[in-house]
Amino acid sequence: MADTVIFHIIKEMTTMTNALEIHIEELRAELRNADPAERAQIEAELEQAQSELAAAKAEQEGAEPPH
Repeated sequence: MADTVIFHIIKEMTTMTNALEIHIEELRAELRNADPAERAQIEAELEQAQSELAAAKAEQEGAEPPH
């Protein structure tokens, strides 16, 4: 039972990190084509997504998330 729970948690975390990685790539693509009015918002979203990804990866590895 515990093995099944751990498997599902790992699978969910992997799915979440994959989704964040895709989101980061999409934001980078948007940033390349962004007009100056949109740049600050996209950069902020990109920074947030990168922080979330770092925290998720740290959690997967059993480390403390970066601050």
